[in-house]
Amino acid sequence: MRGPAVAGERGPFGPRRPANHEEETDRIFADSTAQAKKTWPNRTVGESPPWQTLLARARPRLPDRAPRHGAPHDPPERKPTKTFASRGSVPRSRATVSRSLARRPAPPPMSVASVAALRTAGGSGRRRGAGSPHVGLNGGRFLMMQRRELVTKAGIALAVSCSMATSPASAAGSAQGLEILPFKPDGYNFWTWRGRRIHYVEQGAGQPIVLIHGFGASAFHWRYNIPELAKKYKVYAIDLLGFGWSEKALVDYEATIWMEQVSDFLREIVKEPAVLVGNSLGGFTTLFTATEVPELVRGVVLLNSAGQFADPNKPAAAPAEEEGEGSPLSRFVVKPLKEAFQRVVLGFLFWQSKQPARVEKVLKSVYIDSSNVDEYLVGSITAPTADPNAGEVYYRLMSRFMSNQSRYTLDRLLGKLACPLLLLWGDLDPWVGPAKAARIQEFYADTAVVHLQAGHCPHDEAPEQANRALLEWLAALDARATPAEPSLQTV
Repeated sequence: MRGPAVAGERGPFGPRRPANHEEETDRIFADSTAQAKKTWPNRTVGESPPWQTLLARARPRLPDRAPRHGAPHDPPERKPTKTFASRGSVPRSRATVSRSLARRPAPPPMSVASVAALRTAGGSGRRRGAGSPHVGLNGGRFLMMQRRELVTKAGIALAVSCSMATSPASAAGSAQGLEILPFKPDGYNFWTWRGRRIHYVEQGAGQPIVLIHGFGASAFHWRYNIPELAKKYKVYAIDLLGFGWSEKALVDYEATIWMEQVSDFLREIVKEPAVLVGNSLGGFTTLFTATEVPELVRGVVLLNSAGQFADPNKPAAAPAEEEGEGSPLSRFVVKPLKEAFQRVVLGFLFWQSKQPARVEKVLKSVYIDSSNVDEYLVGSITAPTADPNAGEVYYRLMSRFMSNQSRYTLDRLLGKLACPLLLLWGDLDPWVGPAKAARIQEFYADTAVVHLQAGHCPHDEAPEQANRALLEWLAALDARATPAEPSLQTV
């Protein structure tokens, strides 16, 4: 058992605390007062140095604090403490590090948003003695770590606040200051179709245009196109069933379901012939709709459309053959095992595909200029995946529609088309190259093609060029539909 500490006795880590700390403090305070009288002989005790100075002298010094020359009752000499060494520099003591940190200029003031974010990240600010005048036994090391942590958190908070303060329109370089459709978490308008809620956006006045998004996207994918087109036309952008803010209905997703949805949308909401504009899956739906209800469609615009031409070496399978009954072994053993395997695989793919980092990576792979791949776009794609039915809808889409797409080939649909066609094609698309646009133009005579140096979604990657080309084609279509005025020249 160790006996009581003796004042001035040295221990393995320096001078031990005196046995009677309060008496020692009083003695130091009295000696400091006496020293003050010698230093300022013409003043009374009350006029001696400020109380902060006396308190600083009377308070026991921190173990890592360098002594001031000439100060009374300095602690006895002790061995050098452990030093810090930065890369390529001479080792410095903790006292030297502390003094160098103290001489650094104060960081610039942070905004209110930065301070709020810093409090959220770092707690109340008084944890671990942050608000106390005593730093602690390991004062120099802790002070340096605390300052480093403060600077790091402040930088993160400042970056977050700047990111939130920057609008997507200004952050997107290729948008070139175009007006952007405001993002509304609750959506814009809803229409009930066959008992299901369908989301759509409506802006402008004039001849109607209906915009149809691609796989996994929504009406918000036309964010740079809707405001610009609405200056001259009545613009609608619809979310297909199972996508975006439309209901995640548990139905069999055949290609016909979206064709019927768009056809009924034209009848019940638009109520007059319109120009249909579609990207990817939306392009295929647009073309399918135009062939089924030609009286409601006055023109079609395809942007890197999905769909495929029939293989001349492979005869088309009849629907009955595709749905074939098969043997009992196939129906009761093979088919259930196949579906179970598909659910496991597609379930994992859905979980992976809805991660923001994964969505951003895929978008950047099909956007040649990824300036517009921002939080607005990624959020508009990932937000609908939070729906409880989203996983099941994904499974049904991948297992039904994608496998049956060969029943509705592009040559079959183009053979029934009876209106002008415009191809706005991103020639740098890694999925659907310009060869398909050339083949469509070769197959359908009434086709105009505009080649854009963009990827799979040229309307969002290069919106200014896409808007200009679309408006020029629409103006020509309007002039084409207007009957010529009778000539005043007499025969």
